[in-house]
Amino acid sequence: KCTGFGILTHKDGRRYARGKRTMAKDESDDALTQMVWGPAYAFYRDSKMLVRRCAKPDKNEFTKIALATGAGFLVMGFIGFFVKLMFIPINNVIVSNL
Repeated sequence: KCTGFGILTHKDGRRYARGKRTMAKDESDDALTQMVWGPAYAFYRDSKMLVRRCAKPDKNEFTKIALATGAGFLVMGFIGFFVKLMFIPINNVIVSNL
């Protein structure tokens, strides 16, 4: 019986995570399995499935994405530069009045 997050339950109520880990040995191990290994394994499994399903971009698509990202970095850099350039004299006026 599946209880979500990659944790399975036996007919007698004992839980275990899918994968290399098997049956929980005591209550603390059961809690560890339920709170750490179960969600971690589910995340690993879902991430692996996502990477397998995703298609790699071709050269043209990669070039477009790289150019758009580079242009974004340049625009944000210029905005930051001009904001800093404007605030230097403003800060000097404020500090000189103190």
